[in-house]
Amino acid sequence: MSSVYAASRVIALLLVGLYAGGVVFVVLAPSVARLPGPAYVRYWQALNTDYGRAMPPLMLAGIAALVVVAAWSWRRGWFAFGLVAAALIMVILAVVLTLTGLDSLNRVVDGWDPDLLPDGWEESRRRWLGLHLVRSALALAAFACLVIAQTFDRG
Repeated sequence: MSSVYAASRVIALLLVGLYAGGVVFVVLAPSVARLPGPAYVRYWQALNTDYGRAMPPLMLAGIAALVVVAAWSWRRGWFAFGLVAAALIMVILAVVLTLTGLDSLNRVVDGWDPDLLPDGWEESRRRWLGLHLVRSALALAAFACLVIAQTFDRG
């Protein structure tokens, strides 16, 4: 196995794993959905600042690594290539979902005054959590594809 291919696989696995872990945390912490409005908004505004800085470069690097791995895995057969291609597609879908649905909701919440919440704020939270669940499933499935590829394509 080429050292470029091996290193790219490890990097892609690490980056997608970090992303999956980051987004799954909210799913594993259901208390966020039960926080009272002001506490939820303060928590979310702080978290958006950190995630807004960390996630875009993490995901761009992950996609770049997956493209390299996909190019190299093409020579390894359909099983390896199929798993990596599926992971790449799922990560891209997660990014598209983030850009088209979740980011706009994040910007809305970032503009709220925690002590003067707008009517219907709970609906925004419910909608965000629903979209986030889909994003988390995509990230976990992409990570699983990479773990399976790493496990069975040892050549």
